[in-house]
Amino acid sequence: MFGRVVIVLLVAVLVWAVLARDTGASGKPHVHRVEAGDTLWSIAAERYGGDPRAGVWKLQQANRLDGATIVPGQRLLLP
Repeated sequence: MFGRVVIVLLVAVLVWAVLARDTGASGKPHVHRVEAGDTLWSIAAERYGGDPRAGVWKLQQANRLDGATIVPGQRLLLP
């Protein structure tokens, strides 16, 4: 009996994993055009609440940045 329950649960999880899809409800991604004087820290402080370090990390990951250097005119994806 226990084995059957486990098999049914595994099949249900597998079916859910296959059928689960992005609904597109998140909308279009936001893009920030870097202006003179902008830093990752200042953008993160404006965009995300709390400690800006987490926002800086999100920006670096979303934009595949190796460091913190950004230049005016650059477009950053804001997750």
